[in-house]
Amino acid sequence: MLNRKNKLIVLKFLSLFSVVRGYNILVIALAQYLASIYILAPNLPLRKVVFDLNLFIIVLVSAMVIASGYIINNFYDSEKDLINKPKKSMLDRLVSQRTKLTTYFVLNFLAVFFASYVSFKAVLFFSSYIFGIWFYSHKLKKIPFLGNFISATLAITPFFVVFVYYKNFEPVIFVHAIFLFLLILAREMIKDLENIAGDLAQNYKTVPVLYGAKTSKITITFLIVCSLIPSLLLIYNFDVGHMHYYFKLAVLLLIIFLIFLWKSDTKKQYNTLHNILKFVIISGVFSILLVDINLVLNRIL
Repeated sequence: MLNRKNKLIVLKFLSLFSVVRGYNILVIALAQYLASIYILAPNLPLRKVVFDLNLFIIVLVSAMVIASGYIINNFYDSEKDLINKPKKSMLDRLVSQRTKLTTYFVLNFLAVFFASYVSFKAVLFFSSYIFGIWFYSHKLKKIPFLGNFISATLAITPFFVVFVYYKNFEPVIFVHAIFLFLLILAREMIKDLENIAGDLAQNYKTVPVLYGAKTSKITITFLIVCSLIPSLLLIYNFDVGHMHYYFKLAVLLLIIFLIFLWKSDTKKQYNTLHNILKFVIISGVFSILLVDINLVLNRIL
Protein backbone atom coordinates (compact mmCIF):
# COMPACT_ATOMS: atom_id res chain seq x y z
CA MET A 1 0.00 0.00 0.00
CA LEU A 2 1.18 3.52 -0.81
CA ASN A 3 1.56 5.97 2.04
CA ARG A 4 0.01 9.44 1.92
CA LYS A 5 3.12 11.12 0.49
CA ASN A 6 3.49 8.56 -2.30
CA LYS A 7 -0.22 8.78 -3.10
CA LEU A 8 0.14 12.54 -3.48
CA ILE A 9 3.10 12.08 -5.84
CA VAL A 10 1.11 9.62 -7.95
CA LEU A 11 -1.88 12.00 -8.04
CA LYS A 12 0.36 14.90 -9.11
CA PHE A 13 1.89 12.77 -11.85
CA LEU A 14 -1.61 11.84 -13.05
CA SER A 15 -2.56 15.51 -12.85
CA LEU A 16 0.38 16.55 -15.05
CA PHE A 17 -0.37 13.67 -17.43
CA SER A 18 -3.96 14.97 -17.64
CA VAL A 19 -2.78 18.53 -18.29
CA VAL A 20 -0.45 17.50 -21.14
CA ARG A 21 -3.00 14.92 -22.37
CA GLY A 22 -0.38 12.22 -22.55
CA TYR A 23 -2.76 9.80 -24.28
CA ASN A 24 -3.13 12.25 -27.20
CA ILE A 25 0.63 12.67 -27.48
CA LEU A 26 1.17 8.90 -27.62
CA VAL A 27 -1.40 8.59 -30.43
CA ILE A 28 0.23 11.45 -32.38
CA ALA A 29 3.71 9.90 -32.01
CA LEU A 30 2.35 6.54 -33.21
CA ALA A 31 0.61 8.27 -36.13
CA GLN A 32 3.87 9.98 -37.16
CA TYR A 33 5.69 6.64 -37.26
CA LEU A 34 2.89 4.78 -39.05
CA ALA A 35 2.54 7.57 -41.61
CA SER A 36 6.31 7.48 -42.17
CA ILE A 37 6.38 3.68 -42.64
CA TYR A 38 3.26 3.21 -44.75
CA ILE A 39 2.65 6.51 -46.56
CA LEU A 40 5.63 8.89 -46.58
CA ALA A 41 8.52 6.45 -47.03
CA PRO A 42 7.00 3.15 -48.22
CA ASN A 43 10.04 2.22 -50.33
CA LEU A 44 12.66 2.55 -47.60
CA PRO A 45 13.74 -0.55 -45.61
CA LEU A 46 11.75 -0.77 -42.39
CA ARG A 47 14.82 -0.57 -40.15
CA LYS A 48 15.92 2.68 -41.84
CA VAL A 49 12.62 4.29 -40.86
CA VAL A 50 12.17 2.81 -37.39
CA PHE A 51 15.81 3.36 -36.36
CA ASP A 52 16.24 6.73 -38.06
CA LEU A 53 17.64 8.93 -35.28
CA ASN A 54 16.53 12.14 -36.99
CA LEU A 55 12.95 10.87 -37.25
CA PHE A 56 13.02 9.80 -33.59
CA ILE A 57 14.17 13.29 -32.56
CA ILE A 58 11.50 14.93 -34.73
CA VAL A 59 8.81 12.79 -33.08
CA LEU A 60 10.28 13.41 -29.60
CA VAL A 61 10.51 17.17 -30.13
CA SER A 62 6.96 17.23 -31.54
CA ALA A 63 5.76 15.46 -28.39
CA MET A 64 7.56 17.98 -26.16
CA VAL A 65 6.14 20.99 -28.01
CA ILE A 66 2.61 19.53 -28.03
CA ALA A 67 2.86 18.82 -24.29
CA SER A 68 4.04 22.37 -23.61
CA GLY A 69 1.20 23.62 -25.79
CA TYR A 70 -1.37 21.78 -23.70
CA ILE A 71 0.20 23.27 -20.57
CA ILE A 72 0.03 26.88 -21.77
CA ASN A 73 -3.49 26.32 -23.09
CA ASN A 74 -4.50 24.91 -19.69
CA PHE A 75 -2.90 27.93 -18.01
CA TYR A 76 -4.95 30.43 -19.99
CA ASP A 77 -8.17 28.37 -19.86
CA SER A 78 -8.06 27.45 -16.17
CA GLU A 79 -11.07 29.61 -15.22
CA LYS A 80 -13.14 28.54 -18.22
CA ASP A 81 -12.39 24.86 -17.61
CA LEU A 82 -13.76 25.14 -14.07
CA ILE A 83 -17.16 25.64 -15.70
CA ASN A 84 -16.82 23.36 -18.74
CA LYS A 85 -14.75 20.54 -17.22
CA PRO A 86 -15.09 20.73 -13.41
CA LYS A 87 -13.92 17.15 -12.70
CA LYS A 88 -10.86 17.39 -14.94
CA SER A 89 -10.06 20.84 -13.52
CA MET A 90 -10.00 19.46 -9.98
CA LEU A 91 -7.39 16.89 -11.05
CA ASP A 92 -5.41 19.45 -13.07
CA ARG A 93 -5.20 21.82 -10.09
CA LEU A 94 -3.23 19.31 -8.01
CA VAL A 95 -0.19 20.71 -9.85
CA SER A 96 0.44 24.40 -9.17
CA GLN A 97 0.45 26.99 -11.94
CA ARG A 98 4.10 27.71 -11.12
CA THR A 99 5.05 24.05 -11.65
CA LYS A 100 3.11 23.98 -14.92
CA LEU A 101 4.87 27.09 -16.23
CA THR A 102 8.27 25.74 -15.17
CA THR A 103 7.53 22.50 -17.01
CA TYR A 104 6.37 24.53 -20.02
CA PHE A 105 9.67 26.42 -20.31
CA VAL A 106 11.79 23.32 -19.65
CA LEU A 107 9.98 21.33 -22.34
CA ASN A 108 10.36 24.13 -24.89
CA PHE A 109 14.06 24.57 -24.10
CA LEU A 110 14.71 20.83 -24.44
CA ALA A 111 12.68 20.73 -27.67
CA VAL A 112 14.79 23.43 -29.32
CA PHE A 113 17.99 21.86 -27.95
CA PHE A 114 17.18 18.42 -29.41
CA ALA A 115 15.96 19.96 -32.68
CA SER A 116 19.42 21.47 -33.14
CA TYR A 117 20.76 17.93 -33.66
CA VAL A 118 18.60 17.55 -36.80
CA SER A 119 19.32 20.93 -38.41
CA PHE A 120 19.13 24.68 -37.96
CA LYS A 121 15.95 24.64 -40.09
CA ALA A 122 14.41 22.26 -37.54
CA VAL A 123 15.28 24.74 -34.78
CA LEU A 124 13.56 27.56 -36.69
CA PHE A 125 10.56 25.37 -37.48
CA PHE A 126 9.94 24.20 -33.92
CA SER A 127 10.68 27.64 -32.47
CA SER A 128 7.97 29.04 -34.78
CA TYR A 129 5.66 26.19 -33.75
CA ILE A 130 6.19 27.01 -30.06
CA PHE A 131 5.49 30.70 -30.68
CA GLY A 132 2.43 29.84 -32.79
CA ILE A 133 0.93 27.71 -30.01
CA TRP A 134 1.56 30.43 -27.41
CA PHE A 135 0.11 33.18 -29.62
CA TYR A 136 -2.94 31.04 -30.35
CA SER A 137 -3.53 30.29 -26.64
CA HIS A 138 -2.95 33.91 -25.60
CA LYS A 139 -4.79 35.80 -28.35
CA LEU A 140 -6.10 33.96 -31.40
CA LYS A 141 -8.32 31.33 -29.79
CA LYS A 142 -10.81 34.01 -28.73
CA ILE A 143 -11.35 35.11 -32.35
CA PRO A 144 -14.27 33.31 -34.08
CA PHE A 145 -13.44 31.15 -37.11
CA LEU A 146 -9.78 32.23 -37.13
CA GLY A 147 -9.14 30.64 -33.73
CA ASN A 148 -10.66 27.34 -34.89
CA PHE A 149 -8.70 27.43 -38.16
CA ILE A 150 -5.38 28.10 -36.41
CA SER A 151 -6.07 25.37 -33.83
CA ALA A 152 -6.68 22.80 -36.58
CA THR A 153 -3.55 23.97 -38.42
CA LEU A 154 -1.42 23.58 -35.29
CA ALA A 155 -2.90 20.11 -34.74
CA ILE A 156 -1.69 18.78 -38.11
CA THR A 157 1.72 20.50 -37.92
CA PRO A 158 3.46 17.40 -36.41
CA PHE A 159 2.49 15.48 -39.56
CA PHE A 160 3.62 18.34 -41.79
CA VAL A 161 7.13 18.28 -40.32
CA VAL A 162 7.48 14.54 -41.05
CA PHE A 163 6.11 15.12 -44.54
CA VAL A 164 8.76 17.80 -45.16
CA TYR A 165 11.48 15.53 -43.74
CA TYR A 166 10.75 12.79 -46.30
CA LYS A 167 10.03 15.26 -49.14
CA ASN A 168 7.18 13.08 -50.39
CA PHE A 169 4.91 15.25 -52.56
CA GLU A 170 2.53 12.58 -53.83
CA PRO A 171 -1.07 13.89 -54.35
CA VAL A 172 -2.46 11.15 -52.08
CA ILE A 173 -0.57 12.73 -49.15
CA PHE A 174 -2.31 16.07 -49.68
CA VAL A 175 -5.73 14.41 -49.98
CA HIS A 176 -5.11 12.56 -46.68
CA ALA A 177 -4.04 15.85 -45.08
CA ILE A 178 -7.14 17.73 -46.30
CA PHE A 179 -9.42 14.99 -44.95
CA LEU A 180 -7.72 15.09 -41.55
CA PHE A 181 -7.65 18.89 -41.41
CA LEU A 182 -11.39 19.21 -42.15
CA LEU A 183 -12.27 16.64 -39.47
CA ILE A 184 -10.11 18.39 -36.87
CA LEU A 185 -11.60 21.77 -37.79
CA ALA A 186 -15.14 20.37 -37.45
CA ARG A 187 -14.15 18.90 -34.08
CA GLU A 188 -12.92 22.32 -32.93
CA MET A 189 -16.27 23.83 -33.89
CA ILE A 190 -18.13 21.10 -31.98
CA LYS A 191 -16.00 21.84 -28.90
CA ASP A 192 -17.20 25.45 -29.04
CA LEU A 193 -20.83 24.24 -28.92
CA GLU A 194 -19.95 21.87 -26.09
CA ASN A 195 -18.18 24.59 -24.07
CA ILE A 196 -20.52 27.50 -24.71
CA ALA A 197 -21.30 28.03 -20.99
CA GLY A 198 -17.65 28.63 -20.05
CA ASP A 199 -17.03 30.71 -23.17
CA LEU A 200 -19.94 32.99 -22.32
CA ALA A 201 -18.74 33.38 -18.72
CA GLN A 202 -15.16 34.21 -19.77
CA ASN A 203 -16.16 36.43 -22.73
CA TYR A 204 -14.69 34.15 -25.40
CA LYS A 205 -16.04 35.35 -28.76
CA THR A 206 -16.61 31.96 -30.37
CA VAL A 207 -18.97 31.30 -33.29
CA PRO A 208 -21.90 29.96 -31.18
CA VAL A 209 -21.50 32.82 -28.68
CA LEU A 210 -21.59 35.54 -31.37
CA TYR A 211 -23.77 34.01 -34.07
CA GLY A 212 -25.71 31.22 -32.36
CA ALA A 213 -25.77 27.43 -32.48
CA LYS A 214 -27.52 27.33 -35.88
CA THR A 215 -24.65 29.15 -37.61
CA SER A 216 -22.18 26.77 -35.95
CA LYS A 217 -24.16 23.77 -37.17
CA ILE A 218 -24.27 25.14 -40.72
CA THR A 219 -20.51 25.65 -40.67
CA ILE A 220 -19.86 22.18 -39.23
CA THR A 221 -22.19 20.63 -41.82
CA PHE A 222 -20.26 22.39 -44.59
CA LEU A 223 -16.94 21.08 -43.22
CA ILE A 224 -18.22 17.51 -42.91
CA VAL A 225 -19.68 17.55 -46.43
CA CYS A 226 -16.34 18.88 -47.70
CA SER A 227 -14.52 16.07 -45.85
CA LEU A 228 -16.60 13.52 -47.75
CA ILE A 229 -14.94 14.65 -51.01
CA PRO A 230 -11.35 13.62 -50.09
CA SER A 231 -12.64 10.45 -48.42
CA LEU A 232 -14.44 9.42 -51.64
CA LEU A 233 -11.36 10.32 -53.69
CA LEU A 234 -9.25 8.08 -51.44
CA ILE A 235 -11.74 5.24 -51.90
CA TYR A 236 -12.15 5.41 -55.67
CA ASN A 237 -9.21 7.39 -57.14
CA PHE A 238 -6.18 6.35 -55.09
CA ASP A 239 -4.64 3.05 -54.11
CA VAL A 240 -4.90 2.97 -50.32
CA GLY A 241 -4.98 -0.81 -50.01
CA HIS A 242 -7.45 -2.16 -47.47
CA MET A 243 -7.67 1.29 -45.89
CA HIS A 244 -10.63 1.90 -48.20
CA TYR A 245 -12.70 -0.02 -45.60
CA TYR A 246 -11.82 2.68 -43.06
CA PHE A 247 -12.87 5.51 -45.36
CA LYS A 248 -16.17 3.76 -46.18
CA LEU A 249 -16.86 3.41 -42.45
CA ALA A 250 -15.83 7.04 -41.95
CA VAL A 251 -18.32 8.20 -44.62
CA LEU A 252 -21.10 6.25 -42.88
CA LEU A 253 -20.21 7.65 -39.45
CA LEU A 254 -20.00 11.20 -40.79
CA ILE A 255 -23.47 10.92 -42.34
CA ILE A 256 -24.82 9.64 -38.99
CA PHE A 257 -22.94 12.51 -37.32
CA LEU A 258 -24.74 15.07 -39.52
CA ILE A 259 -28.15 13.58 -38.75
CA PHE A 260 -27.56 13.77 -34.99
CA LEU A 261 -25.90 17.21 -35.23
CA TRP A 262 -29.18 18.86 -36.18
CA LYS A 263 -31.04 17.00 -33.42
CA SER A 264 -28.58 17.98 -30.69
CA ASP A 265 -28.92 20.94 -28.34
CA THR A 266 -27.37 19.89 -25.02
CA LYS A 267 -23.79 19.65 -23.75
CA LYS A 268 -24.08 15.87 -23.39
CA GLN A 269 -25.27 15.48 -26.98
CA TYR A 270 -22.49 17.72 -28.30
CA ASN A 271 -20.00 15.68 -26.29
CA THR A 272 -21.26 12.52 -28.03
CA LEU A 273 -20.77 14.18 -31.42
CA HIS A 274 -17.29 15.26 -30.33
CA ASN A 275 -16.48 11.66 -29.45
CA ILE A 276 -17.73 10.41 -32.84
CA LEU A 277 -15.28 12.71 -34.64
CA LYS A 278 -12.54 11.76 -32.19
CA PHE A 279 -13.18 8.07 -32.91
CA VAL A 280 -13.01 8.68 -36.68
CA ILE A 281 -9.71 10.54 -36.30
CA ILE A 282 -8.05 8.06 -33.91
CA SER A 283 -9.27 4.97 -35.79
CA GLY A 284 -7.77 6.55 -38.89
CA VAL A 285 -4.35 6.37 -37.22
CA PHE A 286 -4.57 2.62 -36.64
CA SER A 287 -6.17 1.99 -40.02
CA ILE A 288 -2.93 3.14 -41.68
CA LEU A 289 -1.85 -0.45 -41.04
CA LEU A 290 -4.44 -1.48 -43.65
CA VAL A 291 -2.61 0.33 -46.46
CA ASP A 292 -0.58 -2.85 -46.95
CA ILE A 293 -0.84 -5.55 -44.31
CA ASN A 294 2.24 -7.39 -45.65
CA LEU A 295 4.34 -4.23 -46.09
CA VAL A 296 6.22 -4.54 -42.80
CA LEU A 297 6.93 -8.25 -43.24
CA ASN A 298 8.27 -7.69 -46.75
CA ARG A 299 10.57 -4.86 -45.64
CA ILE A 300 12.19 -6.49 -42.61
CA LEU A 301 15.06 -7.90 -44.66
